[in-house]
Amino acid sequence: MRLPKLNVLGVMSGTSLDGVDAVLATFEPVGDALVWSVLARESVAYSPELARRLHRALTPEHSDVLLLTQLHTEVGEVYAEVVQGIRQSKRVDLVAISGQTVYHIPRIEPERGWHTVSTLQLGEAAIVTERCRVPVMADFRQFDLAAGGQGAPMVSFGDLKLYGSPGTARAVHNLGGISNLTYVPASGEPEEVVAFDTGPATCLINEAAMRHYGEALDRNGRHAAAGRVDLGVLERLLEHPYFALEPPKTTGREAFNLKEMGALADLSALTADDVLATLTALTAESIALDYRRFVLPHGLDEVLVAGGGALNPTLIAMIQERLPVPVKTFESLGWNAKDREALAFAVMAYYAYHGLPNTLPSATGAKRPVIAGKLCRPTPT
Repeated sequence: MRLPKLNVLGVMSGTSLDGVDAVLATFEPVGDALVWSVLARESVAYSPELARRLHRALTPEHSDVLLLTQLHTEVGEVYAEVVQGIRQSKRVDLVAISGQTVYHIPRIEPERGWHTVSTLQLGEAAIVTERCRVPVMADFRQFDLAAGGQGAPMVSFGDLKLYGSPGTARAVHNLGGISNLTYVPASGEPEEVVAFDTGPATCLINEAAMRHYGEALDRNGRHAAAGRVDLGVLERLLEHPYFALEPPKTTGREAFNLKEMGALADLSALTADDVLATLTALTAESIALDYRRFVLPHGLDEVLVAGGGALNPTLIAMIQERLPVPVKTFESLGWNAKDREALAFAVMAYYAYHGLPNTLPSATGAKRPVIAGKLCRPTPT
């Protein structure tokens, strides 16, 4: 079946909780390859008040049904604003919405109160469909969960289609709030793709920057660069049980926050810069550990880094020091680091819209590939 060329808008709001990134791309399969190009992009920051309330929604002791219900609509309104902004100058055939994850339970852990595998993303797709008059695909993770998967990492299907390069074994690595990777084998075979979350990327760094400096992030890694890594504290932080798990595995801010990490190691005795340096090293070291155990044995030629953390030179340098292959940013290859996840969900929506599977069980642990995504169609006028 030959699929038509479509302009698909991927709308992504990640675990950094800083706002929404949207990327419009045109997709057209040619043989086994997907030919694509970016047509437009837009980013909208959450208002400080909305960001504050989203942070509150992440923690069960501070969240409630009233807050979640209202945020579901408010995030949907931000999505609609972004979509409308791009539609003013470009044709949009289909919209893909990742949803704003506020809680993700990928496995049973009774000690955390996790008794049912489940996930929750905010951002009502119907608002986008009605206001923007375009078909919208949303709620991708739930289909993989229903098939026995962990509902993440979902971007591996898109990574394979977008960045697969015959003869080159690549890891596509996203440094958002949470760190995740997709290993794309030189063979291009879907069954050989490996994908999982390694743990924190910028979520702990950002939380510490806000706590100590009132800043949303450690811009350019300057505080970490000025600090000293406390090796004893780092060793204790690496005892977090998530780091001992084998793929498929996925995690989120519910597992990686300063309260959680404070139970492992006392950060209060460190200077603010030393805290930032040590947390940055935690991200780099936990990434390197997983590469050594689960990726390098397959053969690896290069790592392509995307996400907001790719803009932190201190973090990138720490990762490069620990890996035996080149670490390249998306920008060095002519791509935009912030596009990766939005593009991946756009690819998923494109295939689901045409009734084709768009997940990789090798990445999520599901029993079978599924057609992930719920489609909202505008009422004909």
